Amino acid sequence: MKIQGRMFIWLSVFILAVAVIYGFWAKEPVGTTALFMAFGLSIMVGYYLAFTARRVDTGAQDNKDADVADDAGELGFFSPHSWQPLVLAVGGALAFLGVAIGWWLVYISAPLLVIGLFGWVLEYYHGENQNQ
Repeated sequence: MKIQGRMFIWLSVFILAVAVIYGFWAKEPVGTTALFMAFGLSIMVGYYLAFTARRVDTGAQDNKDADVADDAGELGFFSPHSWQPLVLAVGGALAFLGVAIGWWLVYISAPLLVIGLFGWVLEYYHGENQNQ
């Protein structure tokens, strides 16, 4: 993860330089703001990856002499099936549609958002997938 952290940090330095140059040259506030926000997002991801790399074991991507086969094996637990993201997506779509159509639709989509969020977070605390 060290290399990914460095890549994002260098990317954020580049985006910051582009934002400053664009801000002085174009004098356009929306693009300048978007570039500064992209800098902020990039530096957050880079800091997280660099911070996490100090706490976990060195991966095959950090070894310059590693082969592709060195990174084989189990990478983690990924949910094999879940309907909760679909419920959450429908609730989010209705909430954003409520901004265009009418705020009353946001009140209808709020229970879907709550059910989808709680269901997704707590789906491995009950039922047949409890001990995974």
